[in-house]
Amino acid sequence: MARCPGQDQRFWKPEDIFEVNCPECGGLIEFWKDEPKLKCPKCGKLAVNPKLDLGCAEWCRYAKECLGISLSHQSNILCNRLIEEMKNIFGKDRKRINHALEVLKYAEQILTEEKADPLVVKAAAILHDIGIHEAEKKHGSTEAKFQEIEGPPIAKKILVKYAIEVGLIEHICQIIANHHSAKGLDTPEFRIIWDADWLVNLGEKFAQSKPEKEKIKELIDNTFKTEKGRQLALKKFAE
Repeated sequence: MARCPGQDQRFWKPEDIFEVNCPECGGLIEFWKDEPKLKCPKCGKLAVNPKLDLGCAEWCRYAKECLGISLSHQSNILCNRLIEEMKNIFGKDRKRINHALEVLKYAEQILTEEKADPLVVKAAAILHDIGIHEAEKKHGSTEAKFQEIEGPPIAKKILVKYAIEVGLIEHICQIIANHHSAKGLDTPEFRIIWDADWLVNLGEKFAQSKPEKEKIKELIDNTFKTEKGRQLALKKFAE
């Protein structure tokens, strides 16, 4: 199998092999650019490569085997990049930005109890409403059906830029295309985004008028798709 170009030493430059001082004893440790950690040959202390450039390995599914990077670390790096992309698209629209960040917060809470791909969940949470401005511009409306049409192409353009696997991009875009209507999509990642979005939307809805607790409980039971999401909703709105 061909090696990742960033790890193929045929493409390396002289500066890709360098020495750093051990943080414990000051001795020299020779790093190759793809070595995340090394033990000091003098004192044995583990030192971190200060020049490690992960590139696309930051969210490559093989990064753990290749460089020892955890999946949670990968998804967190990508999450921060996507938040910046989302903010750039929404510009001064703080309402949309805050909504996306709230959905992300709840999605991460539900993710602690549900087995799902954290990269897909976090990316979909951040980008789920990314087509709302385009929907308003093209269709004169922010209705859910127009958001679901305009969102996936914008999300795909962003995700492709970060060299995410095609299958994961398709899954994220499917969630964005169904996050209001649930047209036949029923994956663990989708269910998490569905519940996280409802948690935020119900809070906005109940801020205006709050029905009786029994009706709230009935709505939650009929709407939420994960047990953790249901628990969060009951605690927030029905206690």
